[in-house]
Amino acid sequence: MDTTAASTQPTASTQPTASAQPAAPLKVAVILGSNRDGRFGPVIADWFLARAARHPGIETDLIDVAEADLPTRITFSPGPEEAARLAAVSERLAAADAFVVLTPEYNHSFPAPLKSLIDWHSAEWQAKPVAFVSYGGISGGLRAVEQLRQVFAELHTVTVRDTVSFHNAGALFDDEGRHRDPGPADAAAKVMLDQVVWWGTALRDARNARPYGA
Repeated sequence: MDTTAASTQPTASTQPTASAQPAAPLKVAVILGSNRDGRFGPVIADWFLARAARHPGIETDLIDVAEADLPTRITFSPGPEEAARLAAVSERLAAADAFVVLTPEYNHSFPAPLKSLIDWHSAEWQAKPVAFVSYGGISGGLRAVEQLRQVFAELHTVTVRDTVSFHNAGALFDDEGRHRDPGPADAAAKVMLDQVVWWGTALRDARNARPYGA
């Protein structure tokens, strides 16, 4: 007769399991890319931030290029005031897990202040997703977005496939900034934000596991 005692070690099915910790909210920097007088951008920003607020797991930080007022001359030795303005923006970009760029289309491209903000930074963008909300005339700002995809590819980002675009944007919103037919735009924003969360979470986990080397 086999008198070997039965093992008292818990089997795999009886091993205690650690409770799953809820993921930290994804920090999304929303960049308002126009500083033009009479700009329509704040209407788009308010609309988008309201949609993002409905999406679970997202924290937004609005960075307005008009308020940031970064110098257009790129230099390795900015003056004290310029350095202070730059540092304030750099810290917020570095803290972000993902970005959503709100851009109009000016002359088939995107605004110069947005390019300055992008060019002042490098590591802050790397291995993070970037999504786009565009607005303009009949093109809806999509030509600006296509150029931005090329710029951000050089900065080691992942650009999100789906966008939100507003064609003839001024006619789509009432005087209170409310979208006249919100259904399709709301649906597009949800799809895009779902992708931002997927990529943002995946890349954040990857950066935490192994720092990105550009």
